Amino acid sequence: MRAIKPGEIACFLSLLAVIVLAGVGSTALLLGHLPLGDFRGVLLLLAGVLLSYLWAFLVYRLFLLAMPLREGPVAPGSRDEFVANVNILFYLMLFNALIRTHFLPVPLLRLVYLALGARLGANTYSAGVLLDPPLTRIGANTIIGHDAVIFAHVIEGERMELKAVTIGDGATIGATAVVMAGVAIGDGAIVSAGAVVVKDSQIGAGEVWGGVPARRLKGPGGAA
Repeated sequence: MRAIKPGEIACFLSLLAVIVLAGVGSTALLLGHLPLGDFRGVLLLLAGVLLSYLWAFLVYRLFLLAMPLREGPVAPGSRDEFVANVNILFYLMLFNALIRTHFLPVPLLRLVYLALGARLGANTYSAGVLLDPPLTRIGANTIIGHDAVIFAHVIEGERMELKAVTIGDGATIGATAVVMAGVAIGDGAIVSAGAVVVKDSQIGAGEVWGGVPARRLKGPGGAA
């Protein structure tokens, strides 16, 4: 695994400072003049945290708008490595606390993933973890089971690569399943609980996959 460089840390800390200042300023502007009673300190703290996270979503999306994550190999010292590592810092320091602690109910978690750049169709929800929302594309009426993990990055020693994950409409990803980078899952497909779908696997529409590593168990319509 590559070390995160000082310049990347400095960039993240600069953006974090903007987020904190904007959150504190917004809280003071909106609530500072209100008579909040005995719980004033607690209410201001909670409001500050909430507003800071809203600013964090905005700053993060603006950063990716200016410097998008690009699919493909990430060369050492490249622009892509810089963006990928700043992206990692956002998740390590800010967003993992939202998406990996089961603190938020699933409907609110959908809004968080949308705010982070995931493409989720109507009536699609995740009770699992999408580690790379900007590179995750899921159709409508799809469910990601409890503690399933979907990620779009490859880290193998010093090698690093980004590959989007695509899941179609009406698919089911079972609880605790793992879906790795570059996987494409067709409409109506099922990945069984606990399965590990290795990178670049292609699961056809209506197929059922399971096991470690995952393999096809049934074809469309239950065919062997």
